[in-house]
Amino acid sequence: MKLAGLIERAGLQPVDGADVTVTGFAIDHRKVAPGTVFGAFRGERFNAEDFIPAAIEAGAVAIVTSGDAAVEGAIHIASEEPRRTFAQLAAQFFTPVPATVVAVTGTNGKTSTAEMTRQIWRMCGERAASIGTLGVTTPDESVSTGLTTPDIVTFLGNMSGLAREGVTHVAYEASSHGLSQFRNEGLRVKAGAFTNFSQDHLDYHQTMEAYFEAKMRLFDEVIEPDGQAIIWDGGEESVWSSRAIEHAASRNLSVLTVGERGTFLRLAAREATQLGQMLTIEHEGDTRKIKLPLIGAYQAANALVSAGLALATGADKGLVFDAVSRLQPVRGRLERAVITQAGAPVYVDYAHTADALEAAIAALRGHVDAGKGGRLIAVFGAGGDRDTGKRGPMGAVAAAAADIAIVTDDNPRGEDPAAIRAAVIEGAAGADHVRAIAGRREAIAAAIGEAGAHDIILIAGKGHEQGQIIGSGETMRVLPFDDVQVARECAAGGAA
Repeated sequence: MKLAGLIERAGLQPVDGADVTVTGFAIDHRKVAPGTVFGAFRGERFNAEDFIPAAIEAGAVAIVTSGDAAVEGAIHIASEEPRRTFAQLAAQFFTPVPATVVAVTGTNGKTSTAEMTRQIWRMCGERAASIGTLGVTTPDESVSTGLTTPDIVTFLGNMSGLAREGVTHVAYEASSHGLSQFRNEGLRVKAGAFTNFSQDHLDYHQTMEAYFEAKMRLFDEVIEPDGQAIIWDGGEESVWSSRAIEHAASRNLSVLTVGERGTFLRLAAREATQLGQMLTIEHEGDTRKIKLPLIGAYQAANALVSAGLALATGADKGLVFDAVSRLQPVRGRLERAVITQAGAPVYVDYAHTADALEAAIAALRGHVDAGKGGRLIAVFGAGGDRDTGKRGPMGAVAAAAADIAIVTDDNPRGEDPAAIRAAVIEGAAGADHVRAIAGRREAIAAAIGEAGAHDIILIAGKGHEQGQIIGSGETMRVLPFDDVQVARECAAGGAA
């Protein structure tokens, strides 16, 4: 495949000497082979421009980088936004791709919404996959682990590989990092969804405005011009949803709102049942009831946004609503891990922000038998080397919403775990039902040990993760740790 052809199809300016054969793309100089196009970007931690000579020595035929970078011995594709230019070129190389691609952004719910969309499509007869925090989930339910938004080469390579396997529909998570770093550019995205917005990742974005604007790139630039925007509009708290609607409307996207105030798919009523909830929805003038086999208000929101994406991409509404009634739990998202010997169910959830923690507790609260003395026991922590501003609010949420809260370690990384716990506890403002236990296994064991038959335990923060990250840089270690497995061991008496 000739570089000149890739440049032309990407709509970029011609470059002298581009009549060379391209064999691949790489952003890691160690993965460069003869014929590779190398992307050299300036990052927060290191400058990949330093590795341009090594990439050329390894056989790179072209370097996509800034205009003032030194490139000798290969074609210099200069760009003011080299990440975007690299993505646009790579998208022409990695073909074919699935015909129907949708993206999901928001602070919470991206993983569940992308995966539920895949499930709905599958039950509608499509060969569908999802890409995100859980990795790549294929039509046969196999999963390979990955990041929320992998690097652009991995992302496009996955898309092309799925298409070659016959996958026609893909839903992927569009994180704020991925959107701001152009890690999911170049594809024809037919529809995008916005789930919600709250504080997170301010260590990277610095301000809520910058964080929100990063997410809005999905509507402002990524979705194709005649695409559709599915936006959760849940009520008075949806100020961010209103702003998302404005972004989508300003680009003349078809805006389809979902939720209590939804005009496309309205949630008219929601009633908790023993193992799920009964939803009353309105769509195209019809009212119907759906028995959703998942608990919690935000699970209903995720399911309905997923249904909105499926409907927006042409799925039959009868099949879609039938599929919603058969959705399966997503790994680490209000996943019931075990029932203790005393009879208390233990749920594991990925909630790692104040809003997500509050939503997870609220989801379970309706299933606590308070009349029989039932309590909601929450075990959670906050990550190290990440947004410090959410620690106090998480403590405040636990103090207000849980009957017992145990603050413990959650990927402390390079920080002092005790200092992180103290910052969370400070947010609890001295509430006597909030305490700290160093050691996540010990905290989980303590919660299980004091839970009675009518209590419910929530273990929040890590969800599907399989390790506890200790240290940073060269001293970083990832210790095996699975909340679900540890809960089962503790419930069986293996707490030590």
